[in-house]
Amino acid sequence: MNPLVLSALLIGLGLGTTVTCASSHWLLAWMGLEINTLAILPLMARYHHPRAVEATTKYFLTQATAAAMLLFASATNAWLTGQWDILHMHHPLPTTMATFALALKIGLAPFHSWLPEVLQGLDLTTGLILSTWQKLAPFALLLQVQPTNPTTLIILGLASTLIGGWGGLNQPQLRKVLAYSSIAHLGWMILILQFSPRLTLLTLLIYIIMTSSTFLAFKLTKTTTINSLASAWTKTPIITALMPLLLLSLAGLPPLTGFAPKWLILSELASQNLAPTATLAALSALLSLYFYLRLSYAMTLTMFPNNQAGLTPWRLLSQQSTLPLAISLIASITLLPITPTLTTLLNL
Repeated sequence: MNPLVLSALLIGLGLGTTVTCASSHWLLAWMGLEINTLAILPLMARYHHPRAVEATTKYFLTQATAAAMLLFASATNAWLTGQWDILHMHHPLPTTMATFALALKIGLAPFHSWLPEVLQGLDLTTGLILSTWQKLAPFALLLQVQPTNPTTLIILGLASTLIGGWGGLNQPQLRKVLAYSSIAHLGWMILILQFSPRLTLLTLLIYIIMTSSTFLAFKLTKTTTINSLASAWTKTPIITALMPLLLLSLAGLPPLTGFAPKWLILSELASQNLAPTATLAALSALLSLYFYLRLSYAMTLTMFPNNQAGLTPWRLLSQQSTLPLAISLIASITLLPITPTLTTLLNL
């Protein structure tokens, strides 16, 4: 792709997200979401592979449906209340419609079925953008739209954590595993959204750091299936040694970074007298832990059949930049001790 075109599309992505996050009017927020969608579509289809074109088409239809639902919800709210302001969403009908539209945009269960199929058809770089940056604008709106019935978000969150755990158990494709991992993490964020928005932001920040590390590591090792993970140690031995720690951090095991948001979320749910909800969420994390352990086992404890010449490609210099991976990988593993500092900064 032409560098000028690529720069324009990336600027469009940033502009769309900025417009949505900074707007207080529903029409401006909707325009920002549309700019965001239109900017990423050429990036998704740039290789002109049939799978990429199919994924782009599915993504476009899904996002167009969600945008239409959101526009209809905001128009209904303006008709009922006379207000286009995002914070004046008080009637239960448009509020529920807007929540479902935003859930469809980010891939929350039960509106999740498009996400694994779309992510499977993309390259890892575009998949990284779809799994991280594209979540920011809908989350900015979800933080401002508080449903009148708190049960709605709890059901969406629990369904996402359970379906994200079950869906990733038997997947041989890494991109589908990461898609279900994204669904499960989004469920944790939605569970706590109405009780502690700042904790949702902390969870989203840590999720973006850990997911970026995972995508960049798989891109560096050029692996897209679980079977191909066994050859990673011949390419990047150091990354292969650190990847199990990253995957266990995604699973939320102490003393790694991913434990912090789960620990704080379970504590907050318990303080809100939602102990059954916290118990179900903690049990659903065990499902995700299983397929993260499966990836760790395939990457570190299995050996890919190799000839003698294929055992030492790590001696060759890589042309890929490893600085973003190094920074995000260290952050994904070692940020747990500064969790009190992070929570204090968010409380400011």
